Amino acid sequence: MSAAPHRREAHTLELTRLLAAPPALVFRAWTNPEMLVRWWGPNDFTIPSCHMDCRPGGSYRICMRGPDGTDHWAWGDYREVSPPERLVFTWRRDAEDGPDVETLVTVTLSKEGTGTRLHLHHTGFAGNATRDSHRGGWGECLDKLVLFATTLR
Repeated sequence: MSAAPHRREAHTLELTRLLAAPPALVFRAWTNPEMLVRWWGPNDFTIPSCHMDCRPGGSYRICMRGPDGTDHWAWGDYREVSPPERLVFTWRRDAEDGPDVETLVTVTLSKEGTGTRLHLHHTGFAGNATRDSHRGGWGECLDKLVLFATTLR
């Protein structure tokens, strides 16, 4: 009997956060580079470079600088830009843990009371270890967005 084929769909990350800002402002925080650099990245990371052409077929390239001064680049293409509910983009990054694999990120925003429920769905990881390393980074990033959202009006 042969083993089941490896399915990258099985290596999926899903995170949810509640934000104290309406969906339109949260969507802008994801698509406006001047806003994005204020919250993006894991804790203690800065964003010295952020280029975005946020439209279907457009691309982005973001440099995340770690506390040790090391630059980590992420880039991809926008597949869907549907304000203020949905943003879909490919994700690639410099990988020290093996070959880079293109994955897919879907951010869905829905109104909840006076705020927003954010759902991040990141799929296509080559394995659980890579998925789990992204869980920490995305978790810290989204926690920073929760705090940033309190400043949005």
